[in-house]
Amino acid sequence: MGGQRPRRGETALLARLRPFGPVIGPTGPREVAAAALGAGLALLVCAALLLGARVDVATGAFLIAPMGASAVILFALPNSPLAQPWSAIVGNSLSGLAALGVHRLALDPALAIGASAGLALLVMFLTRSLHPPGGAVALTAAMNPAMLEAMGLRFVLMPVLLGTVSLVIMAMAWHRLTGRIYPFRQPHEAGPHATADKAAEQRLGLAPEELARILADYRQSANLGVEDLSRLIAAAEQVAAGHALGAMTCDDIMSRDLVTVRPEARSATVADLFRQHGFTSIPVVDGKGAMLGVIFQLDLIRRARRDALRKRRRFSGAMAALGGDPSPGTLRAAEVMTTALPTVTRGTLVASVLPLLSDGGAEAVPVMEEDRIVGIVTRTDMLSALARSTARNRQR
Repeated sequence: MGGQRPRRGETALLARLRPFGPVIGPTGPREVAAAALGAGLALLVCAALLLGARVDVATGAFLIAPMGASAVILFALPNSPLAQPWSAIVGNSLSGLAALGVHRLALDPALAIGASAGLALLVMFLTRSLHPPGGAVALTAAMNPAMLEAMGLRFVLMPVLLGTVSLVIMAMAWHRLTGRIYPFRQPHEAGPHATADKAAEQRLGLAPEELARILADYRQSANLGVEDLSRLIAAAEQVAAGHALGAMTCDDIMSRDLVTVRPEARSATVADLFRQHGFTSIPVVDGKGAMLGVIFQLDLIRRARRDALRKRRRFSGAMAALGGDPSPGTLRAAEVMTTALPTVTRGTLVASVLPLLSDGGAEAVPVMEEDRIVGIVTRTDMLSALARSTARNRQR
């Protein structure tokens, strides 16, 4: 505490009290609502399952308090190593077994409480299943010797094991429903293109083993997973790259002389423009110049593949039909364009566009003035900007 230096406008007393203030950053209302609603519903379902399983209601053990703590971690901190299925299920169950074992020794009640909690922590560490509510499971059992005497091993099976498994299954379903990933990402999972390669912005040049060693060296293995550390480093590198771009805006790097098509343009016309100009994207605008969407080369390829499967024809034939069929019934631009695209303005900093063009994101970002497209920033434009910025920094 004595080493806390006052910030500008801060008294020495406030500087000393600063470490006792909140350290968790603000959370968005959507995330808060999802976590709270998910945990509440999960506990209701868990209680119903345990009652349905006829767990001993007379002892009050059909839903023990540590299940509430597990629900908080599983639904509010799904990326934490402490919240993963192995940690939750094995940690809680072994803690219950530890308390049961201590109970069999018939120790003094006060001594049994400390021994149960300590043994629970030991076995969780040894099995790499650290889950904080496990300590509460052991404490709950040690403080209720009559319950343990009446239930014995059934206490570990129900409510501990059955309750925890139920919460984990519901957490998996809930996070998938709300757009989060649980269990957390593993370093050897397939990349965004179903290959072993990571997304381009996450290729750090560090092996998963090296990242795991960093976490171990800084004693953070229980707080952060290898894959999430990789994502944080990649995000920091993107921010650093954005700093290198300085005050450069989209107006400085965007393509201005745009080739556009109307929504009624035939796919053959679009394919001809791709071949003629070497573009990878073409905006679709209405008669007043308002942007309706963007056609990417990948859009045509995906549509040809879908047509080939639907009509049971060769992909090459489907692609040729898209690119050369002049008949009135052929595919139109409005049917193949992408509409859900992020947009920017002339004054948007290039650093803000960098994450949008990362691998797996947008292929290009339209630059808008109200509803009119006035330019487009592609990955090629971004690479050129980064190259120029790097060259300038080296000359200084």
